[in-house]
Parts: sequence; structure tokens; C-alpha cells
Amino acid sequence: MSTDESLTRAEELLTRVEAARAELEQLSEGEGGSPERAIELLGELSELAKAVEEELTRAQRAADADADAQS
Repeated sequence: MSTDESLTRAEELLTRVEAARAELEQLSEGEGGSPERAIELLGELSELAKAVEEELTRAQRAADADADAQS
């Protein structure tokens, strides 16, 4: 996977993080928010954060490999 592909994937994942964060914020502000849904969202945020980190690591490796190839 190229650097650009990994960065694009990371951006897509960050969009999902923001959507989940916004939903969690709505739950916390509303009366009678579902604790079960909040727990699901926190789990989803954790998984998404790990996926973003993996994509950024891939992008860094790809960028390093490109730099080495051009040296």
C-alpha cells in the first residue's frame, strides 16, 4: 500500500472517529441516553484509533521505503 493510500484510509477512519465522537456527545447531552450505546461507541472509538495508528505506521514505512529507494 502506498503512502497516499494509507493516508487516505487514515482520513476516512478519522471521519468515522468524528462521527462516533459526535454521537457519543449527543448521548451525553441528552436525557436518558443509552449507557449500552455509549459503551458500544467507546469500543468503536478504541478500535478506530488503533486502525488509524496502523495506517499512519504503514504510511510512515512506505514514505521511508520511498526515501531509501531514491537515495
